[in-house]
Amino acid sequence: MALDWAILGGVAPTDLTAARESAHHAAQWATRAARANLVARSDDSHSSLTWDHRHGALVSQPLNENEARIGLRLFDLTLLAMNGDEIAETKGLDGQRDSQAGLFVDEQLARFGLKPASPVELPYEMPAHPVADGAAYSVGAHGDALAELGRWFEAAADMLEAQQAKLIRLSPGPSPVRCWPHHFDIATLVGLEEGDFEAARAIGIGMAPGDEAYAQPYFYINPWPHLDAGDLPALPPPGQWHRQGFVGAVATAEQILSLADRRGGLMQFVDAAVAAGRQKLGV
Repeated sequence: MALDWAILGGVAPTDLTAARESAHHAAQWATRAARANLVARSDDSHSSLTWDHRHGALVSQPLNENEARIGLRLFDLTLLAMNGDEIAETKGLDGQRDSQAGLFVDEQLARFGLKPASPVELPYEMPAHPVADGAAYSVGAHGDALAELGRWFEAAADMLEAQQAKLIRLSPGPSPVRCWPHHFDIATLVGLEEGDFEAARAIGIGMAPGDEAYAQPYFYINPWPHLDAGDLPALPPPGQWHRQGFVGAVATAEQILSLADRRGGLMQFVDAAVAAGRQKLGV
């Protein structure tokens, strides 16, 4: 079922931090399962997650030929063990410690004939959080915020899939929509020329659910290589250019909620920012 963008904003975007931090930590079990069982790729995409519209969940890449997956349903912070599109087992994390989450994931992976996730050490540092020190997850304290966080991920997937369809004729064009578990953002990278992914011109389009730059969800368009922060064209509302730390076009959740047509206004902004980025990159 398509998201009704009018229901966004039931919880203020700036009140999602605690829910986002809990979900960020819980989602690492899905990426650990992938790191334990999939051949590493140079761009680390084997460890990325995808958005499952049907279940409102972030799920791992398929882990075997039967498409076993580990996922996290956001609205109630529940781990999922999946066979293809079907849920085989679940583990609600309310009142559970991270070690108990790991036991569940390892048990499900063993049933699938796969390697355990618990021994995997992440190649990046996670933000500090009480669950990392043995505290239990708390869904009751953040239930409404978790549901709202899930709606923002659904909105992001909706926007990104629409952009994929618009930009499909570019070469090499948009990548699959992926959630990157390190920063917890969901994005597509639109390749504008062939070549090494670290050097070739491209535009990243995505949504970060909040971070040190903005304490709320925000949508971004990041041309690569970075543009000159002092020579940027005007953008239509609801966004602006971000110049501190990274150079990109940004629209925050609060700005999107102020629009009469939230989805339509965001799409117009993204279209304009992508066009501006391409013009500046000369592609």
